[in-house]
Amino acid sequence: MRLHILCVSLLAVLMVGCAAKTNHRSSCAQQLDAAWAELDLAKAEGFAGTVSYSKALTLITGAKTQQQFEAYEGCTRKAQKARFYIRESRAGR
Repeated sequence: MRLHILCVSLLAVLMVGCAAKTNHRSSCAQQLDAAWAELDLAKAEGFAGTVSYSKALTLITGAKTQQQFEAYEGCTRKAQKARFYIRESRAGR
């Protein structure tokens, strides 16, 4: 009986963990898509040589790696930070 309760409890914990991962999945994808589009636009506008552009590219690459390893929360943070640096790049900073 105790083993049965333990298995059910473990299954419940695993399901909650999976639900938390999928929470940030769509946010990660949306932020990455937006960051890539903004990065392409900054490059087209001639800001590809700035330090902020390089930082953004590095962050987007890291975010994509985290997305592939299902670390969606970290992916979202990195993509948002990349978008900040893209804005800085386009502002000439």
